[in-house]
Amino acid sequence: MHDNLTINSLTLMEGTKVLYISQEITPYLPESEMSLIGRNLPQGMQEKGNEIRTFMPKYGCINERRNQLHEVIRLSGMNLIIDDTDHPLIIKVASIQAARMQVYFIDNEDYFQRKFIFQDQKGNDFEDNDERAIFFARGVLETVNKLQWSPDIVHCHGWFTHMVPLYLKQMYSDNPLFMDSRVVISLYDNEFTNPLDSNFKKKLLMDAMPEEKISILDDPSYLNYSKLAINYSDGVIVGSNTINNELKKYLSKIDKPVLDYISEENYLDTYSNFYSTILSEVIDGSK
Repeated sequence: MHDNLTINSLTLMEGTKVLYISQEITPYLPESEMSLIGRNLPQGMQEKGNEIRTFMPKYGCINERRNQLHEVIRLSGMNLIIDDTDHPLIIKVASIQAARMQVYFIDNEDYFQRKFIFQDQKGNDFEDNDERAIFFARGVLETVNKLQWSPDIVHCHGWFTHMVPLYLKQMYSDNPLFMDSRVVISLYDNEFTNPLDSNFKKKLLMDAMPEEKISILDDPSYLNYSKLAINYSDGVIVGSNTINNELKKYLSKIDKPVLDYISEENYLDTYSNFYSTILSEVIDGSK
């Protein structure tokens, strides 16, 4: 685990390409710690002279007309197979005018047309949240591949993005666009209570994931699911002042850069320098 003094001594090169994959972004969802970072961090990095792309799920509660979403026909149209079933991938886009920033949305009628995000009206978790997370991760990476855009840093926010590190380092590891990409995850105080579907691991095996690499999902709890994401990440940011205690203990034992919680008014420069730490380890050949 690296200390913050090392992290703060590095400066990010202008023109770095950063892919933001966020569970929540305001104004499309209500303001929260995560949705505000999802909104403000990409803008701040863009204003520092970096190139950004931003993705989130197109939950059914997002008003397309009010937010002026429209489908990107040239990016839509492919099918993703999950658990032996085809699911059409639909890409939409909207602009946050004040930020001069576009947001891409991953959509699919089976997974994202419901009016609630992760739970039904009675507060029960959707039984297919595991498949929705797989679809979102693969949908983002397939879309970036179609854009032929090669990110230096992939920064994932929230548990719904936790499949991205695994897919990036396994299924997409030989793709020239992603071979040098480094992935950072931010952990928030937004854990789910009940385990994901008991067949989660089996569905990942259908994507040719090595069984020994995902054996932790024999018990697909929030803790194990997050540990898997940490294992496949190049760096971890503690995004909330309070996170799961077992995860905190796990972070203290790993041999990769970890950035402790930074308050909202101070995070931009520190996150930028943290990206430099991750990228410098690639240059130094230590990763």
